[in-house]
Amino acid sequence: MPLFKRASAEFFGTFWLVFGGCGSAVLAAAFPQLGIGFVGVAFAFGLTVLTMAYAIGHISGCHLNPAVSVGLVVGKRFPASELLPYIVAQVAGAIAASGVLYLIASGKDGFSLAGGFASNGYGLHSPGGYNLAACFIAEVVLTAFFLLVILGATDERAPKGFAPIAIGLCLTLIHLISIPVTNTSVNPARSTGPALFVGGWALSQLWLFWVAPIVGAIVGGLISNFFFAAPQAPVREELSR
Repeated sequence: MPLFKRASAEFFGTFWLVFGGCGSAVLAAAFPQLGIGFVGVAFAFGLTVLTMAYAIGHISGCHLNPAVSVGLVVGKRFPASELLPYIVAQVAGAIAASGVLYLIASGKDGFSLAGGFASNGYGLHSPGGYNLAACFIAEVVLTAFFLLVILGATDERAPKGFAPIAIGLCLTLIHLISIPVTNTSVNPARSTGPALFVGGWALSQLWLFWVAPIVGAIVGGLISNFFFAAPQAPVREELSR
């Protein structure tokens, strides 16, 4: 499969992740009487990954996340030569999804970006008021375990056909843990899209949601290499089985 087509799959997959996950937070969670809350948003993010893993996993590997791509390089499951095109496509997809979401959300009287537009933040902009150190640790640890699940679920020794379910449920669990802490990133592209529209504080804090997930992904990749690794095919080939 040509790199252009695989990167295009990453664009559309990341679009779906941001539109579905952040859209549930911006649009559906605005109606608390319906009960979606944190649980609904967490499942929305997990379902975007699960559905896209089946849709494009056999094409691009369904990374949808610069940190995941970095972790897969460290885990020796993705070529470093293809990392930059994947990251560009992922960030572009996240920005495009945020733009479409903004067009929809701003069609309602009273809409304001002051509500955060599902941006990630720490300190005063953490949903639960968690400080920078707590948010950094949470993002590193959760991304590291996300990579462990991804690398383990797509291991050639793992049961076939279930990787998307495990990965989607893992992302759901991650959100259930950390929405109160950082509004959950573990994905620099997901953080970048909304932050560009909010500007101000969201952009000034965006660095953490690039650095911490990438550090966590590297840690997860290294742990997998040291304790669990065996020679593997690329992730996209495994997901197609």
